[in-house]
Amino acid sequence: MIRAGRTAVGRRELAAALGMTWSTFDRTKPHTADGFPAPVSSEDSLVLLWDLEQSAAYREGQPQPQIPEGEDDGDLLDRREAAALLDVKPRSMDSYKTDPRLASHVVVVCGVEHWPRAAVRAYAAARGTVAGPQGRPKGSGDMVPRDLLPGRIAELLDADPAVTAAHAVDVLGVSTSAAQKHLQQERAARIAARMRAEPGLDAEQAADRLGYPPAVRRTALKAAQELYDTP
Repeated sequence: MIRAGRTAVGRRELAAALGMTWSTFDRTKPHTADGFPAPVSSEDSLVLLWDLEQSAAYREGQPQPQIPEGEDDGDLLDRREAAALLDVKPRSMDSYKTDPRLASHVVVVCGVEHWPRAAVRAYAAARGTVAGPQGRPKGSGDMVPRDLLPGRIAELLDADPAVTAAHAVDVLGVSTSAAQKHLQQERAARIAARMRAEPGLDAEQAADRLGYPPAVRRTALKAAQELYDTP
C-alpha cells in the first residue's frame, strides 16, 4: 500500500534514486541487502514498489523515516488490498475496476493500478456491505438488479469467454442458479449469432471460435441450436 502523501517507486525508478545505472542495479540487486527498506507493495505482488523517502535515506546512510500507520482515505490500495477491503477475491477486482465508480479514481504507479481507500470504501457502501461467502452481503438477495444482470454477464464473457458460474457469483453477488442461467443464455445467444454470421459452422465449431471450453459450453449448445433453428 502507498500511504497518503508518500511516493512509491519501482525497480528502475529505485535504481535512479540510488544513483545507479539500471545495468548496475540489475546486477548487484541492492534491494535484497540486509537493512534495505521493505517493499510497500502487497505480499506476492509481481511488481514490487518501495517508499522513495526510505530509499533515499538508505542511500545517504540516514535513519529511514517511518511509514505512517493507521488508515487514511488518501492511502492508495493495489488490487489485492482493494479486494481485501471489499472482502472478495483479488480476481474480482478485474471486473469491479471497470465500474466508473472505481475506474474514475484509478492511479497507476509504475505500471500498477491503485485506488484511493476513500474510493474503495465508497464503492463498497454503494454495492452493499460485503461480508458473506463469495462476496455476497449478509441477508441479501441478488446484489445486481435483475434487469442489469444480462449486461453484467455479457461484460464478464467479453473479458473471459471461459468465465465460470462460480466466478460470476463471486463478482456479481448473484445466486449460483442465476449465474448458471444467464451464462447459458448469453453463451447460447452468442453461439447462435456466430453460426448465422459464418454459414456452415455447427454449434460446437461456433463455441470453439468463441473460446468456450467444453466444461462451460455443454448446457448452452442445445439452446444455441434451438435459437439458430428458430426463424
